[in-house]
Amino acid sequence: MRHRIGLAAALLLSACGLSDDPASSNAAVPAVAPKPVDPQAVMATAYGFADAGPDTGWPDNPVMRTQALLDSLGFSPKIIDGKEGRDYALALRGFQIANDLPDTGKYDAATIKALERWKDRPATRLVRIPEGFAKAAFVPQMPKDAKEKAKLPMLAYRDIAEMLAERFHTTPAVLATLNPANGRRDGIIRVPNVGEVDLTDAPDNIQWRETLMQLGVSARQSKADRIVVDKSEGVLRAYAEDGRLIAQFPATMGSEHDPLPIGDWTIKGVSRNPQFHYNPRLFWDVSDSEDSVTLPSGPNSDVGSVWIDLSKPHYGIHGTPNPELIGRSESHGCIRLTNWDAVRLAQMVATGVKAHFEP
Repeated sequence: MRHRIGLAAALLLSACGLSDDPASSNAAVPAVAPKPVDPQAVMATAYGFADAGPDTGWPDNPVMRTQALLDSLGFSPKIIDGKEGRDYALALRGFQIANDLPDTGKYDAATIKALERWKDRPATRLVRIPEGFAKAAFVPQMPKDAKEKAKLPMLAYRDIAEMLAERFHTTPAVLATLNPANGRRDGIIRVPNVGEVDLTDAPDNIQWRETLMQLGVSARQSKADRIVVDKSEGVLRAYAEDGRLIAQFPATMGSEHDPLPIGDWTIKGVSRNPQFHYNPRLFWDVSDSEDSVTLPSGPNSDVGSVWIDLSKPHYGIHGTPNPELIGRSESHGCIRLTNWDAVRLAQMVATGVKAHFEP
């Protein structure tokens, strides 16, 4: 999917009347000393997507509507794309188990009835892109070599299309389809209806608050007492203290060379927007002759936007720069989620939470 980002970015920028040049603003230099910068105000200017009215110009997509709703309830379909498939069925099944319904993985009568309270929630909504959104620092040509990545100040998004896609839990290609080039040109964009971001209970960390807003994840989440990584189904499940299933995320876990460490572990801590200490000797498919380097933080880091450390040395739960590959590629033993799912899980867990890995 990554090779399509350039085209999708062009379509989105054309449709929304935006420039992808962070230096395109020609604001005059102030004649007096500027007022102190309020980080919260700057963040709202950059990431606060205002509602732009009802979306009456696009046909309703029941699958996308259900995907967006399940996503908001904590049962991730991975990518919101309006298509049925394995991840959609898993999300339905997670919701069914959590609500004591027959776990068919189908959009059946019992599930429709359980979701009826949200029946008027549309699949998409129109939002106005914030003034500062397109002014973010991008890395259009992301290096493949770890040494070259280490020279960058941040492993940021490649372009505005990728950044928008992560904010609304989809792909640049889906956003391009929802926003044809001959559509609106006033900064308004059609997006999957993933809802608003609530920063209540967010840590007093401006960079993490920015990450929550970038990824469309509310800080207020149910607290997990334990998590279970189910290799057979390819999901990570979070449970409350009373045993209720409260969230489920599609995951990539292990490989033939680095199998999932079956057994019981403990979460040792959560590293938000982490640097990544790249050690070639820990990777079977990388030459030991390569140098170890420290990679900067960012959504396109090898571990995405968060690292949840486990008691098993060198193992953790983390995000990814390639969300579309979750469940479709191997990992080096760790548990990999989309950036938005990993960040959501980070708001649910704490040091000491138990983690059970099963075959």
